[in-house]
Amino acid sequence: QVQLVESGGGLVQAGGSLRLSCAASGRTFSSFAMGWFRQAPGKEREFVARISRSAGLPYYADSVKGRFAISRDSAKNTVFLQMNTLKPEDTAIYYCAAGRVTATGFLTDYWGQGTQVTVSS
Repeated sequence: QVQLVESGGGLVQAGGSLRLSCAASGRTFSSFAMGWFRQAPGKEREFVARISRSAGLPYYADSVKGRFAISRDSAKNTVFLQMNTLKPEDTAIYYCAAGRVTATGFLTDYWGQGTQVTVSS
């Protein structure tokens, strides 16, 4: 089992920045690729970013490319999502995920409980 706890969400004005954190405990953190997903009201959960087990090869959804950056700190068992130049359409609950990179995307084994990000215009 892996427990994931997100933090860092909040209310920010458009153009601002937030840094989300996801602390992992349980099974070996380095065994998993890590990802971030989000779900806006009335919409399906969507992929945001992922990073491989070795912290190489970050990959982003087109909607956040150039604005968001995913990173991981194996010493702290934590993955981060730095979000810059935020837009109102980034408003969503953001979920941390642990899983595997596949040929077609990211297969999630564990989810966090989510953290709310609200961007005001």
